[in-house]
Amino acid sequence: MTARPGRPPPTPRRAPRHRRVRALPAPPPRPVRILVVEDDPDLAALLRKWLTDHAYAVDVVADGAGALYQTGVSAYDVVILDVGLPGRSGVDVCRELRDRGTRVPVLMLTARDAVADRVAGLDAGADDYLTKPFALAELLARLRALLRRGPELAPGTVTVGDLVVDTHAQRATRAGRDLGLTTKEYAMLEYLARRAGRVVGRAELSEHVWDENHDPLSNVIEVYVARVRKKVDGNGGPPLLHTRRGAGYMLALLDAPVAGG
Repeated sequence: MTARPGRPPPTPRRAPRHRRVRALPAPPPRPVRILVVEDDPDLAALLRKWLTDHAYAVDVVADGAGALYQTGVSAYDVVILDVGLPGRSGVDVCRELRDRGTRVPVLMLTARDAVADRVAGLDAGADDYLTKPFALAELLARLRALLRRGPELAPGTVTVGDLVVDTHAQRATRAGRDLGLTTKEYAMLEYLARRAGRVVGRAELSEHVWDENHDPLSNVIEVYVARVRKKVDGNGGPPLLHTRRGAGYMLALLDAPVAGG
C-alpha cells in the first residue's frame, strides 16, 4: 500500500491474538469398589472371595432394597446384579438406578435359558449380562471391560519414576525387581499410583481399597502403608511413597522431601 503525500504510512496490522484455551483437567481415576447383589449366600460368598482375591473392595447385599440403599450412600465402580432377587427383581432395581440418574455400570447375572430376563435387563439400562453358571475368568474379563468404559480409558500400566504397576497382571516392579505384593498391598499401591502426585486421605483409601466392614478408627491403613513403603522404597533409590502428616499419603518422585514424611 502507497502512503498519501503528507500523511504517515499506515501501521501494519498485527495478526489477531488467539486466546490460549486452558485444557480441562483429566477426570479422576476410577474407583475399584464393587457391589454384589445376590441372594444365594454360597454364590455371594464365592463372588466376594473371587473379587477380593483380585484386589477389588467388595460389598454384598441380598436383595433389591439393600442394593438401592447401598448405591445411595456409597460410590461403586460396578454393580453385579442378580435378576432373580426376592421382592424387587434385579430388572426393577436397575431401572430405578437409571431413573435416579445413577450411571454406575451394571453387570446382570441371569439363568442360562432366561432370554426374556436378559432382554428386560438390557432394556432397563444394564450394561452387560453374564449367564449362570459362569467361569471366574469370564467374570473378570467382563468387569475389566466395564471398568475401561468412560471418557478416558484407564491405562494398563502406570509408571511413577522407576516403579511400574501392571494393572492387568496385578503386579508391581521397581527398577525391574518384582515387589512381591500381597493382594491388599497391591490394591493400595495401584490406587495411589493412579493418583500419583496427589495426596490421598485415609478416608478415601478406606472407602475404595477396603470394604464397608473396615473399621476407620483402626491402624490397619498405617500398617499397610508401612509394608508397601518397605517394599517400594526399602532397596535404595529416591523415595516414592510419602506421608503428609494430617492429610494422607502420596506416591510421587519428588525433587525435595515432603514435609511430615
